[in-house]
Amino acid sequence: MIVVVGAGIAGISAALAIAGGSGETELDSGQPGQDVLLISKTSFTMSNTFCAQGGIAAAVADDDSPEMHAHDTLIAGDGLCDREAVAILTTEGAREVKALARNLVHFDRDGSGQLQHGMEGAHGIARILHAGGDATGYVMENDLASVAALNPRIHILEHAFLESLRACDGEIEGLRVHIDLDAEMSAMLRKVYETRADDEVVHELRARAGSDGDGAVEIAARSVILATGGAGQAYEYTTNPEIATGDGVAAAWRVGARIQDAEFYQFHPTALAAKKHFLVSEAVRGEGAVLLDSAGERYMPDIDPRAELAARDIVARANFRTMQRQGGDPVRLDVTVLAERHQDLAAFLKRRFPTLDHFTKKEGLDWATSPIPVTPAAHYWMGGIHTDLWGRTTVPGLYAAGECARTGVHGANRLASNSLLEGLVFGRRAGIAAVMDAAASRADGSPVDDNGVDDSGVDSNRVNSNRVGSNRVDSNRVDAVRPFPDGTPHISGHIPTREEIQRLMWTNVGVIRRESDLKQAVHTLFEWLQTMDAVYAHRFANGVQRGGGAKGQSETLGGGKPESPLQFEESKASSATTFMENRNLVTVGYLIAKAALNRPESLGAHARE
Repeated sequence: MIVVVGAGIAGISAALAIAGGSGETELDSGQPGQDVLLISKTSFTMSNTFCAQGGIAAAVADDDSPEMHAHDTLIAGDGLCDREAVAILTTEGAREVKALARNLVHFDRDGSGQLQHGMEGAHGIARILHAGGDATGYVMENDLASVAALNPRIHILEHAFLESLRACDGEIEGLRVHIDLDAEMSAMLRKVYETRADDEVVHELRARAGSDGDGAVEIAARSVILATGGAGQAYEYTTNPEIATGDGVAAAWRVGARIQDAEFYQFHPTALAAKKHFLVSEAVRGEGAVLLDSAGERYMPDIDPRAELAARDIVARANFRTMQRQGGDPVRLDVTVLAERHQDLAAFLKRRFPTLDHFTKKEGLDWATSPIPVTPAAHYWMGGIHTDLWGRTTVPGLYAAGECARTGVHGANRLASNSLLEGLVFGRRAGIAAVMDAAASRADGSPVDDNGVDDSGVDSNRVNSNRVGSNRVDSNRVDAVRPFPDGTPHISGHIPTREEIQRLMWTNVGVIRRESDLKQAVHTLFEWLQTMDAVYAHRFANGVQRGGGAKGQSETLGGGKPESPLQFEESKASSATTFMENRNLVTVGYLIAKAALNRPESLGAHARE
């Protein structure tokens, strides 16, 4: 059975393509259907997709074209996009979005029933489709998840944390997950199981996980698709949910997968400067909102002719530098200027941006009458697991799609609202490739030929043929600490807290980067990684019980009186899952920092001083 890890738009698209065989959904691959295990880290519909306020970019209007969309994508990517990947994104994306809009996804429409198209930064034309105003990810996730949940070939395992991948002789042979056996089933799945029997595959996995009392289970699989999202929790300021801890990228790197363009982390220009850094969608500026400094003056027209609608990296750096000049105080986003076009501005904002309107009011802000404070925040990772055009990584049997993958479509800077489209298109492609590769392997062990799936495998020369200055972090840059012969690692280092990791990454590997800061970050992260790898090895060597619950709610890693400095540090971790998430954040943080240090020039979202 093929396993898909991650239940956002990329993971669900892959699962629907694999299950196939019915022609009942717009994402059906047309191939004979297969059973697939779809793993969700928390409840089924909770993902980065679920939290996405912005829309999905697609050339579906009569005055638009995939070529025009590709042009804007390439410009935003700052010369680092794979042109073939971009052409696939915009062409297949337009076709798939049109199909979804016909009868599956509830996109916003005007009074006459026509799709509404919004404008966002760096797009040459209004081509952004929204759903639920500013709840596009929520609507798409639920619409697609409802189809997946009803498909008997898709077995959905909720509340399962990816601990590691298993490889033998350089090929994937399975994975290990931790299932939170106390977590409640999502409402969507409860409703499904009211009309049919419980899923036997999932029931068996949960039974195995509970047999030892720790929730851990090994799953054999020759094909694994990672769709685990990004790693925004590596940063102190982020728009990402708490589950975005880089689990898939870290696991892939540990089994030797190539990680590419890791330095390119996009910082969204406008997150609400509050306790929770809630995303203020690009679409707000698309409607005409402007940015102001502490003196109430606009500054973007002096920086870029597109002003507030310049590419995200440009606006983010402008906001960051303006904040530096005014002593760290946030800049302001002024939507009151829209009152010229909307007589009842408060009513318009509530209708157009219901989620954001609710949150600003919850924070005591009236954005219809006063500018709101905003700041840049880590938002999207353009780099990640290197794949070919069909999601294949450099490890046979391992595929990747969505934010955790580096497909080549984003280059050095992602164009606004291209992320959902990438997950949709390349999730489906990864699912098709996994099915076709498995069929070819069963038949005669030969590579896939010309049956609609690219046969280039992971030939980096072909994949990179249209790229400029690719920066790669090879998997041998850091050797994981192995258990010592007597089972006890002989190092005593520091295990960082989540806050320490985030603070280091924001300060040293953030919006503006300096060589000295990057060197310090690489050194510190490497030391932390060595210690955490040693602790991880020590736990298994000594059979320490693993907690499987939520952050801060399960057993400590250590037990009893600490017997060494290493065990003392180990005993401070709040839970096994928290420890492993933090280890993943240190891992991806090191990859980002090392890649950023290796690239001395500024390019796209990577800005050096």
